[in-house]
Amino acid sequence: MAEAADLQGTGPSPARRWVRRTAAALAGAPLLAALLTVPPAHAAPEALAAAPSAPAAAKASGQRSVDVSLDTLTPSAPTEGDTLKISGTVTNQGKETVSNAVVDLRVGPRMSSRGQIDSLAKRSGFRPGSDGEALGGTYTVKIPQLPAGISHDFSLSVPVDKLGLDGEGAYQLGVSLTGRTTSEPYDQVLGIERTLLPWQPEATETKTQLAYLWPLISSAHLSAETGTDDQQTPVFEDDKLAEELAPGGRLERLVSLGAELPVTWVVDPDLLATVEAMANSYQVKNGDQRVSGKNQARAEQWLDSLQKAVQGRKVVALPYGDPDLASLAHRGREVSGSLGHLRPATDVAETTVETILHVKPSVDFAWPVDGAVDPSIVDVATSAGADKVIARGDSLRDDLPYAPNAARPIGGGTTAVVSDASLSTAFQGDMTRADTATLAVQQFLAQTLVLTHQQPGKQRSIVVAPQRMPTAAQAQSMATALRGLSAQRWSQPSDLVAAAAAKPDPDAATKVPASRQYPGRLRRGELPVAAYHDVRVTQETLDDFAGILTQPDRVVTPFGNAIDRGMSTSWRGRGEAASDYRAGVLRHLKDLTAEVQLIDKSDLTLSGRSATIPVTVQNQLVQGIDRLTLKLTSTKPTRLKLNGDDTVATLPVRIDGGHSQSVKFTASANANGPVPMTAQLYTADGKPYGKPMTFTAKVSEITPTVMLVIAGGFLLLVLAGVRMYSRRKKAVAADGDGAPAPGAPGGPAGNGGDGADGGEPVDGPPAGGSDAPAAPGSGRAQPSDPAPDTAAQSADAPGQGEKVDR
Repeated sequence: MAEAADLQGTGPSPARRWVRRTAAALAGAPLLAALLTVPPAHAAPEALAAAPSAPAAAKASGQRSVDVSLDTLTPSAPTEGDTLKISGTVTNQGKETVSNAVVDLRVGPRMSSRGQIDSLAKRSGFRPGSDGEALGGTYTVKIPQLPAGISHDFSLSVPVDKLGLDGEGAYQLGVSLTGRTTSEPYDQVLGIERTLLPWQPEATETKTQLAYLWPLISSAHLSAETGTDDQQTPVFEDDKLAEELAPGGRLERLVSLGAELPVTWVVDPDLLATVEAMANSYQVKNGDQRVSGKNQARAEQWLDSLQKAVQGRKVVALPYGDPDLASLAHRGREVSGSLGHLRPATDVAETTVETILHVKPSVDFAWPVDGAVDPSIVDVATSAGADKVIARGDSLRDDLPYAPNAARPIGGGTTAVVSDASLSTAFQGDMTRADTATLAVQQFLAQTLVLTHQQPGKQRSIVVAPQRMPTAAQAQSMATALRGLSAQRWSQPSDLVAAAAAKPDPDAATKVPASRQYPGRLRRGELPVAAYHDVRVTQETLDDFAGILTQPDRVVTPFGNAIDRGMSTSWRGRGEAASDYRAGVLRHLKDLTAEVQLIDKSDLTLSGRSATIPVTVQNQLVQGIDRLTLKLTSTKPTRLKLNGDDTVATLPVRIDGGHSQSVKFTASANANGPVPMTAQLYTADGKPYGKPMTFTAKVSEITPTVMLVIAGGFLLLVLAGVRMYSRRKKAVAADGDGAPAPGAPGGPAGNGGDGADGGEPVDGPPAGGSDAPAAPGSGRAQPSDPAPDTAAQSADAPGQGEKVDR
């Protein structure tokens, strides 16, 4: 502060500054004398001359104005005669230029416990006495100037025998930068990075059995939709899976790296089925459209590589879709039917893996998220037949000074296979940074070595269960660590099945923690209860739909798998996306069920006592429907009855794909008037299918009384006509037999003369009106006479054999 004040011209007087400096010198004299009396063994004379006071040294040792990163360290587990090579970068993060900088290698103490290793990772800043002495000599890198904000690469190469390693174990190894700044012109450690160096030049007498899980799990990419063709072309939600399968992609790296490592493959069968679907013709959603997928070759290559990688290896198949067991235990149990999906998912898993990979998997393992368990999770995990639960040491904790065997009996014939928490979480960070990956690898190797040294004469079986979906960089770091163990100097590769069968340690914890101890951060990421309501509705809709189909597998398989995907662990942290996926599955299913429907019917009029009512059912699916019935209900049976005396008539429905059928019901009318009718389809178990269809039947029916009246009237008309016809015939007959001769009394008058009785003229109307017959030969016929079927009648006597109507 005094120097700053001087620069600004506002500081104290020269006399006052002299007094302060004198006092500071007197106060620091004893400390300076002590430092000069016991100089550090590695300090150069010029460093001693510029050595700061103790407070200044403490301040300098705690600051980190220079960042030191270690990008490579090889070999990661050296042996006698090896040369340790370290490369990295130093970056000046301060505001002043660092001069006379020296990059040194420091060997610290040997780690006696795994707790010390964990504590080392949390330390920051330089600690004299704890971070070891600088190696110095020719094993340094000198940087004359390191300006602010500038980075400088370095590389150190040191024979292992120069490190002073005096016994087997994991050693603290540090790379530091010592330098000066303008404000503090003396040598001080401005930055340090620590790592661990496992030193086990000879194989241990007893080696740790290490089972490393290698997970092949992805998020959901396949939808429930398929094409209408015979192959049922699958439809993908997106084409992002192709990126994971491409060279350098996450899944490609997992298969390529895992093929060369002694690991236990843990597979979600849904991923295998999805990639197999991609290997053939497939489509991808693009808004409301579908486009053809173009990554068949990638999928085929990946499957081929995986099939070769797993031959002769242990493969564990998770239930299809990798269901979230904790969510099911804590939320799904509240919804009936949710747990019923686990057993079918396990059965499908075994078949899928065996069919695609041509190996028989183990299906008796359950893997809750992060290995966190409580009694309800264990119950759910074992409900589908699994008798082994992969837990983790930070959930099922041990109060032991060593790591016991992974296998623990937890009651009910169930074994908890407890993975090591530190080893399982070693690569969860950002492994895209070379320095982060290097530190993680070295810490992993050191942990395994110290673990073996905990009980040198006792062999133990340890399981490592890493994160479910490691990135490509994380997979690379995991592979590097496993290669570091390939010499098998203190560990041997094992598999999950063997670890589960190992003899349990009698002192290991076997009590499953209570539900209240389940981590809150994990509970917050669980699927909500509403998700399982969605699942139940979708499953019930699918069951009803499948019951009417002639080829139910075309629908049950894609939708059943999609339902399993909707409960996947991969949805954690993506609640909105999970909800959208489940809603899409249900929406598409309902669209399919709507393809079988009743065609709206207009009102109709029924005339007569009996009639036929047609109802049309349409099937727009590509497959036929069966085991469906159609019920027609009359709401007013006093007016209209069905099938004799019933108010409801039922007829079976069977229709081929792409066709319609007219179902005809017999109705009988009792009275006139409108009758509301309801038609409804039903499944075989009596559940309504689709929406009901209503229409009105207008009855216009003639009752028996009216029929009698009409019949009576008609009979009277017929009788009247018969009587009139009879009278006419008699009149005609009378005229033909007794007619007087012309000129005779009563006969027709002569020309121009009157009749004998003063009657009408001959050519006038007859005296008898219209009913009187016409005079013979007049050529006029009466309107009521039938048309003659013979020649006109003659007044002459009939000839022999001629019949005359009388």
